[in-house]
Amino acid sequence: MKVYFIPGIGADYRLFTHIQLPEGYTASYVHWIDPIENEKLGDYAFRLTGQIDTSEPFILVGLSLGGMMAVEIAKRLRPICTIIISSIPVTDHLPGYFRVAGRLGMGRLISPSFLKAASSAKHALTMNSASNRRLMFDIIRAGDNRFIRWAINAVLEWDNKEIPQPFYHIHGTRDEIFPIGLTSPTHIVEKGGHMFVVSHPEKANHFLKEIILQSTR
Repeated sequence: MKVYFIPGIGADYRLFTHIQLPEGYTASYVHWIDPIENEKLGDYAFRLTGQIDTSEPFILVGLSLGGMMAVEIAKRLRPICTIIISSIPVTDHLPGYFRVAGRLGMGRLISPSFLKAASSAKHALTMNSASNRRLMFDIIRAGDNRFIRWAINAVLEWDNKEIPQPFYHIHGTRDEIFPIGLTSPTHIVEKGGHMFVVSHPEKANHFLKEIILQSTR
């Protein structure tokens, strides 16, 4: 069975380098496409569905922005289950300052270059190995600025109240982007930051295996 992975903002399939699926399951990766000017997050997610083979059962896994995309896709398709990691399923779980920024239209003012620099600095301090630091630096450097600018605004203007079922949510207690106190994960990674799939993949793999096997019995 195919498990489709959707990465975070400005990132790609390499975020899932350390992910190991149970035997009999194959990882496939959804790739970002060029956004249309002023396109809503839900409309963009619908266009991503062209990369998913719906002729056979499948599972959706989304990380950060990819989790929001997975939720929107699952509202239109019928995955065996939807799993989000370091993300949120509904708009109400966004931090308050995100929603205020969205109402004020501040997303268009945020510099992708500044975000890349800040993210690189954070990973330089927090990643647990030189190889993981290099991985994150390479991913950040390759991020498309036009896509990042669009995605920031799309997240700030996202409007969703529906959680598709079956649904699972893996989240770290130290997530610095989406504080755990504002959302309701089904599986909690103690001391996990926003990128624990890279820094502590064994915890992500444990929960993914548990959820996938449980959902496909």
